[in-house]
Amino acid sequence: MNWKQAYRSFYYDGAPEPQDLALAYQSTALLTIDIQNIYLQPADDPHERDRWAPFRKRMHDIVIPTTRDLQNRFRQRGMDVLHARIACLLEDGRDRSLSQKKPGWNYLLLPKNSDESQIVPDLTPAAGEIVITKTTDSALTGTNLRLVLHNMGIENIILCGIFTDQCVSSTVRSLADESFNVIVVEDCCAAGTDELHYRELEIINMIYCHVVSSSELIEIMGLT
Repeated sequence: MNWKQAYRSFYYDGAPEPQDLALAYQSTALLTIDIQNIYLQPADDPHERDRWAPFRKRMHDIVIPTTRDLQNRFRQRGMDVLHARIACLLEDGRDRSLSQKKPGWNYLLLPKNSDESQIVPDLTPAAGEIVITKTTDSALTGTNLRLVLHNMGIENIILCGIFTDQCVSSTVRSLADESFNVIVVEDCCAAGTDELHYRELEIINMIYCHVVSSSELIEIMGLT
């Protein structure tokens, strides 16, 4: 099953296949969301460390190397590679959105200069690449990313990152509302569990984005 039939929700069961994707190099950019040190650090608590082990394995074995490969393919062709990360501008985090102040797992206090808030070393932005700092789930809401993409003539956004069901999904929906053509690369994303990951892909596919594998994207765009 290829991308045209995969990840269909109840709403799109039996719907016509989408048209072939036309992704011109000059109007297409790669955006990676929130692959930061904080999320790859094993927890001190043994239960939490074990609970998140499958996520970390997917990140190290699949998501990070596949994302790095795509970034390099874009760079080799002179295409734009952008990055977004969660980080607060104030040390006490007063500038964070409410979703990042709520108690529990979503509570995030990541000052912009802290090691925890930095993008993982394997995906370090190249010189001159745009890095968006956000205190919201969506990389579009509360930043100037929409204006930046518009000024650059970007119409198609290829999305990688974490978490599929949170910041990736929020960014997808915001971009779609602004009429960008959004492509989510399945094996360059992850959620807390594979079940959450695949369920969210089914929810956002076809209405807000198209979901493809990295190998399908490479073939579609001629990035071999």
